[in-house]
Amino acid sequence: MKQFNCLWIFALMMFTTNCWAYGGGSSSSKACDKPKFTDFVPAENAEVTAGSDFSFTASKNTYPTTIKVNIKEQPATIKVDKKSDGTFAVSGSLPSSVKGAFARIAITADAQSSCKGAGGWLVKITE
Repeated sequence: MKQFNCLWIFALMMFTTNCWAYGGGSSSSKACDKPKFTDFVPAENAEVTAGSDFSFTASKNTYPTTIKVNIKEQPATIKVDKKSDGTFAVSGSLPSSVKGAFARIAITADAQSSCKGAGGWLVKITE
């Protein structure tokens, strides 16, 4: 009977060893934490004139130097300021050449966790 119990203990030890081999995660394997963009001005689908100002907020984990904004595939000149809460206030102007069309204010940026994020919103640029 003792040999039979030893066999069970050995089998259970082998099973648990295989389970530990897969691991339960580690502190070095961190999930991708993409940058987030909020507080869009003007609002989604708002009507604005060409050359109008826009702004948004980028999350704390965003590298501010990697923030890029394109409007109708044209790069926009932006200004990035750090807020007191650690987020970033981003502002710029719509191109004066885009008129009478819907345009997406497209944002891309990198985060501190080596993840790329994208966002944006749609506005209608009047004549």
